[in-house]
Amino acid sequence: MKKIAVLTSGGDAPGMNAAIRAVVRKAAFHGIEVVGINHGYEGLLNGSMQPLDLGSVGDIIQRGGTKLYSARCLEFKKDAAQERAIANLRAAGIEGLVVIGGDGSYRGAMGMVQKGFPVVGVPGTIDNDIPGTEYTIGFDTALNTVVESIDKIRDTANSHENSFIVEVMGRDAGDIALWAGLAAGAETVLIPEEEYNLDEIIARLERGAARGKKHSIIIVAEGVMSGNELAKLLKDKIGIETRVSVLGHIQRGGIPTARDRVLASRFGAHAVELLMAGKGGRAVGIRNHKLIDYDMPEAFEKNHEADVSLYTLMKELSI
Repeated sequence: MKKIAVLTSGGDAPGMNAAIRAVVRKAAFHGIEVVGINHGYEGLLNGSMQPLDLGSVGDIIQRGGTKLYSARCLEFKKDAAQERAIANLRAAGIEGLVVIGGDGSYRGAMGMVQKGFPVVGVPGTIDNDIPGTEYTIGFDTALNTVVESIDKIRDTANSHENSFIVEVMGRDAGDIALWAGLAAGAETVLIPEEEYNLDEIIARLERGAARGKKHSIIIVAEGVMSGNELAKLLKDKIGIETRVSVLGHIQRGGIPTARDRVLASRFGAHAVELLMAGKGGRAVGIRNHKLIDYDMPEAFEKNHEADVSLYTLMKELSI
């Protein structure tokens, strides 16, 4: 290949810029031109493109967000839109595409692959919910942001002897809540992958109070319910007053951790290698600390699974 493109799609994730940089510089090393598509699939349909050279990706590895911007594009679910996108790429002399994003981004990419255009997927989402890879770009940074926030909330909870409910992102995946709960020593964690028992939550709070505990931290993934809904359930059930903190989009921003920068760099470079080898329709990932690639449909044909052993350990340690 002589010319490829790269885009970021869906929710932004810390480390996306590091992945863009890796794509551009790996391609440049092999004498391949790179074009950046602005605003994801929407920009692809509108022909919003810019050449990316070594200088254009300088000083971005440490920056959160995405240099290429991102947008959700419902129109891209249609065959006609995918065909128009391919036509735009070919008209620009582009022979392959790297898509950095999550589940929805992969579905759009797969539509293009089925129409004969080579695309490689790079998992970029804080939710860590892409089957086929153990970790996604942005998860580690988001996790550290959440843990730092909970540590600060616990200071206030302790000072005022109040229990706090912390609502975190994750859509239908509980990885952020689960890992943050274990790392921050939360007393209770609610995730979509495991049924919760309100009586068990109350019993845990009461056991803590009986031994003199003045506050508790309850983490709830947004895919289970909102923090305010849980607060109302506890108040209605036994009159427990709790404070609610919704961390929201702060989890998506910030300087990517070293782990996310390294992961993104490896993923982006490997995506270029796959295109050079003529292997479209593949997704990049990591398993057992080793870089891998697999058929893209595997990313959305399987359901995300949380690490149940971590959930069990969290409950045991927060007895």
